[in-house]
Amino acid sequence: MKVIDRLQNAVRGAAAYNPEVQVKPACILWPDPDRQWQAVVPQLQDALPEMVVLGDYAPDRRTGPAIWLRCAIAGTLDGIDFPVGSVPILYLPGVARTDLRAVNECPDALKPLAELQYRGTIWSQVSAKDWTVLAFLKSAQGGLGLEVTADGDTRAAMITALNEVLEQEVSALEGKRLDRDFFNGLLTSGDLTRDVLTWIDQGDAYAERIGTAAWGAFSDICVTQLGLDPRTAGVLTGAEKLAGREGQWGAVWERFCEAPQRYPNIPDTLRKCQMPSFDLLSDISTKGAWPQWNDAEEEALRQKLLALGTSTDAQARTALKELEKAHSARRTLVWAEMGQAPLAKSLKHLAVLAEITRQSLAGGTLNDVESSYTKGSWKADDAVLSALQEANTDANAASVIAALRSIYLPWAEASARHVQKLVESEGYPGGSIASKPKTSQISSECILFVDGLRFDLGKRLSSKLEGSGLEVIEAPVWSALPSVTSTAKPAVSPVLHEIAGRDQSEEFDPSVAASGQSLRGGYHFKKLIADSGYQILARSEVGDPSGTAWTELGDIDHEGHERGWKLARHLDVLISEVENRIVQLLEGGWKNVRIVTDHGWLIMPGGLPKTELPSAWSVNKWGRCAAIKPGAQTDTPVFPWFWNPSHHFALANGIACFRLGQEYTHGGLSLQECLTLHLKVKPSSGVLATNVEISDVVWKGLRCTAVLTVPNETLTLDIRLQPANPSSTVVVKPKPFSASGSASVVVDNEDLEGTEATLVIVNENSATVGQVSISIGGVGG
Repeated sequence: MKVIDRLQNAVRGAAAYNPEVQVKPACILWPDPDRQWQAVVPQLQDALPEMVVLGDYAPDRRTGPAIWLRCAIAGTLDGIDFPVGSVPILYLPGVARTDLRAVNECPDALKPLAELQYRGTIWSQVSAKDWTVLAFLKSAQGGLGLEVTADGDTRAAMITALNEVLEQEVSALEGKRLDRDFFNGLLTSGDLTRDVLTWIDQGDAYAERIGTAAWGAFSDICVTQLGLDPRTAGVLTGAEKLAGREGQWGAVWERFCEAPQRYPNIPDTLRKCQMPSFDLLSDISTKGAWPQWNDAEEEALRQKLLALGTSTDAQARTALKELEKAHSARRTLVWAEMGQAPLAKSLKHLAVLAEITRQSLAGGTLNDVESSYTKGSWKADDAVLSALQEANTDANAASVIAALRSIYLPWAEASARHVQKLVESEGYPGGSIASKPKTSQISSECILFVDGLRFDLGKRLSSKLEGSGLEVIEAPVWSALPSVTSTAKPAVSPVLHEIAGRDQSEEFDPSVAASGQSLRGGYHFKKLIADSGYQILARSEVGDPSGTAWTELGDIDHEGHERGWKLARHLDVLISEVENRIVQLLEGGWKNVRIVTDHGWLIMPGGLPKTELPSAWSVNKWGRCAAIKPGAQTDTPVFPWFWNPSHHFALANGIACFRLGQEYTHGGLSLQECLTLHLKVKPSSGVLATNVEISDVVWKGLRCTAVLTVPNETLTLDIRLQPANPSSTVVVKPKPFSASGSASVVVDNEDLEGTEATLVIVNENSATVGQVSISIGGVGG
């Protein structure tokens, strides 16, 4: 029961009478000489519809002078009706019981009410004193019997927060010490730490938004708990205290670091403050609280990365190792999470690139090269994309590009030349149409063709799928030559043996073997597949999972040709689209989804090396391969076409391109273009169920703490809007359970408070082993 409910009962209880010896009172008089209850009159009238108020004439608010009140209880006023059987309540702000008793001295304006003290009854304490707010909360005789401090500050805070006090559950107040901070806390969010951060983030706008009463309450709490008065200190002083992290301000800083995106203006507020001086021995946790220091470190790193553009690859590797040692700790700072340390984050991947490229691929047999690449050297390509992905501005990208070109370009060039030399002598491991075995249809298998799914992206996709609890089988596959879509896509289709190479063309597109119709445009290609018994599924279709199907998702290669190296910034979205499509197909009933691709690609910010096109060749649109003009003679090594080995074409040496300024391209012979990864995905059957029981779920603001009945440090806590979809998480970061069996996560979006969600427990394989429905910000079960 709420305080207002108990108040309602207490006031109405004043009308109790013994019908054997008394008549029903004409009204209940509620004196309030200090007007303590006046601010909550609208709230009281909602709870007590029989209540009318002494004051200026305003019948729409059930308020009027004394004579009007007399008429109201007499039932002579239109529009003023009392509930049947109720006793009218006359609330009298500014009037004491003694004012009515002294009839001779009673002001004329009150005299019409004086006789009602005899026909009615007065709501008063047992001692006959008028009910103050403090008395009602504290008194055990007719009040609530709560523990309330009686100092002046508490009384003032209590009156200011009276609206909120009335809405509190009495049971929640029992046993608590109700003081100034408690009542002030009712006017704020109840979470001082969050309120302080919001104030520092919003400045004066925060005070204006919450209003005078709440601002005063908030300031008073800050004085007692944080030793700072926002009214006199100002927001910059608050920001300095935050960065200083002394005493209770340390907890405020920790909360900021848990969900910094909720306070986007705090970094700029801190930048307006004077940063303290630091010596060389100052701890990074001290310096790192200041965005100015991080800014200076980012700029210094930018300049050093730019300087690597004139270094040898060996010099650049050494320099990157030292830079990583100096800047890696900044990735643990809040500024990195807020996107304000992009170069420190790029540096992580540049350091990986430097380490991997120490081992050259320009040695050994083709089997040796393939083995080295598939066992880990592919991570160099992934590191390039990851470093570029973190470079969020052109200025940052320029410094990252300077560093990676000094290392990656010579490494990729050397490996490509070595592979080309080996292929000339040993032959191409991708073979030709004649060397490919015939494929058979597999019931309930859907083939998903992804254009341009390079080996490293295949690895990214495989990791994401396994993280979602799916079973993935990987298979390295060499692309058909030349590594262009027109040649390589049909080579991974289930109808490859119904396709043949026509006379050589600059487009390298084969045709239907039976009719000679070109596969260019895709119509005849899809018709071949459909005629072979495969369903052709549009991007959002699931089809009949009892049969076989072919579907396509080709945005990676398209985006690469459109965006150049900036493709790196969009890869997470593109890979997620492929993952979602696979999940959609499996959830639609397919037992297997086989992911195939046509080719990879080279990417080199700043442009691949340019090479001249001999006059005997005619370049196609890709710029890495060229058809030989009829009758032309050339001393340059040529390679057989996959679809017709009697026709040959020429390739650019190394990673060179026949066109100037190409940053993204394919069609040539290199590991990045030709060695791809095919995947077979099916629902996992090997994840063992784990019995997980959640003993408690507690919310404090937007922080959720869950406790396991049986502690298990291998499990992790998450909150998701869709329990089976990890990308629907709403927390800053999923957290592992501690040895004691508890874990806490923070929801970083206040707008989600009250939203239904699912608390999810996942194991080390990212498989869900327990979940419970919750309401964000409140206890679920």
